[in-house]
Amino acid sequence: MVRFGVVGTNWITEAFIKGASHHEDFQLSAVYSRTEERAAEFAGKLGVSTIFTDLGEMAKSDVIDAVYIASPNSMHASQAITFLENGKHVLCEKAIASNSDELAGMIKTARENHVVLMEALKSTLMPNFKAIQENIDKIGKVRRYFASYCQYSSRYDKYKEGTVLNAFNPKFSAGSLMDIGIYCIYPLVVLFGEPKSVQANGYVLESGVDGEGSLILKYDEMDAVIMFSKITDSILPSEIHGEDGNIWIDKISTPEKVEIIYRNGKTEDISKEQLTDNMFYEAEEFITLIQQGKQESVNNSLENSRMTMSILDEARKQMGVRFPSDN
Repeated sequence: MVRFGVVGTNWITEAFIKGASHHEDFQLSAVYSRTEERAAEFAGKLGVSTIFTDLGEMAKSDVIDAVYIASPNSMHASQAITFLENGKHVLCEKAIASNSDELAGMIKTARENHVVLMEALKSTLMPNFKAIQENIDKIGKVRRYFASYCQYSSRYDKYKEGTVLNAFNPKFSAGSLMDIGIYCIYPLVVLFGEPKSVQANGYVLESGVDGEGSLILKYDEMDAVIMFSKITDSILPSEIHGEDGNIWIDKISTPEKVEIIYRNGKTEDISKEQLTDNMFYEAEEFITLIQQGKQESVNNSLENSRMTMSILDEARKQMGVRFPSDN
């Protein structure tokens, strides 16, 4: 049994707990919130009796073995390091940090304390992503990766009315690249590694974060084209183009249907059955690493997180997006 604490009392934490609860070795043991009232309300709803309003106290406690962190991006590094230094395993929401310097500190601390640190990017651990990995050789030489994820934020209307919530505030290391674009970039890195170069364009809002953008990434024998937005919607699927056919992916952020479309017109459905509560797969991976005494995932490795963060840094630099955390 792995006893978890959670940091963050929002919808994503609830979704994680719902998914993780399908695992027989998951146990929710503690809840952290800045206010006792919110912590008690959230914990009570989940039948948990232990709450914390002091992060350091939670990290030192013996009631948890691991923690799931779902606070704003800018808080990830300091909070994760506090737990890692106290020998707790850390599953941290994407983006795992604000920048590469923060991530380097997190990785160093995890290795010094011999504990698991993993980025909670669910899609690359789902059965349908693994189906892509298992079948990609069928499309021949890969020449292009195209991924699109554009989702109009429920908080954008408030922004247009003059209220800048966390999702559009540089103080919290937010924006469409960090919150949405990463879903397109991380699978690319898992499949093809680090690109030779990055070209980025984007629309930067008055608040200082990007509302939408696009990337072109160059590899030796292929390129990648990525589109992301929090201020528009899109129904475009994603594709991997090979010389013998294409892999068609319905949603890069949550692949549910995956097909190969061969040059001769034939199609092959390579989709796999997977749970609707799809955050189960990141919990499963994380728990397995802890139980097997391993420190890193294969797909969500620290090196893949490092390469992804390097792309995010360069793209932000080119778009002119700077966070207080970068100082």
